[in-house]
Amino acid sequence: MANLVETASQAGSFTTLLAAAEAAGLVDFLNGPGPFTILAPTDDAFAALPEGTVDALLQDVPKLKRILMYHVLPGEVLAENLAELEEAETEEGSVVAIEHGDSLKVNEATVTKTDILADNGVIHIIDGVIMPAMLAGGT
Repeated sequence: MANLVETASQAGSFTTLLAAAEAAGLVDFLNGPGPFTILAPTDDAFAALPEGTVDALLQDVPKLKRILMYHVLPGEVLAENLAELEEAETEEGSVVAIEHGDSLKVNEATVTKTDILADNGVIHIIDGVIMPAMLAGGT
C-alpha cells in the first residue's frame, strides 16, 4: 500500500493540494509514520477559491502551512469514527466542526468520498478548502 502522498498523487485530483504541500514543506511530514487523516480538497475545490487566492497562499508559506495543517487530523479517523464526532482537533491546533445531516460535512465543506486508505493514514475527499477561524475572514 502507498503512503498518503503517493495515494493522493495516484488519485489524480489533488495536484493543487500536493503542490501546496510541497511549497509549504509538508511532504516529508505527510510521508512520516503518522497515522494521519487528510481532509483533502480536490483541484476543483481550490479552483473555486476567489481568483488569486492560491497564488497568494503559495507566496505566504506560514499561512499556507497553517491552512494545510488544518486539513490534517492526528491519527487514523475513518468515516465511522467521523460519524461519531461533532468536532476534531487538527494538526494546525484548532478544531474543525463535523456535521451529520443528509451528508457528512467538515466546517462548510461536504465530504464526497471517505476511507481512501494509505499505509500511514486515510484520506477523505472534501469539496471545499476549509480555513482556520483566525484566517477565514481574509486571504
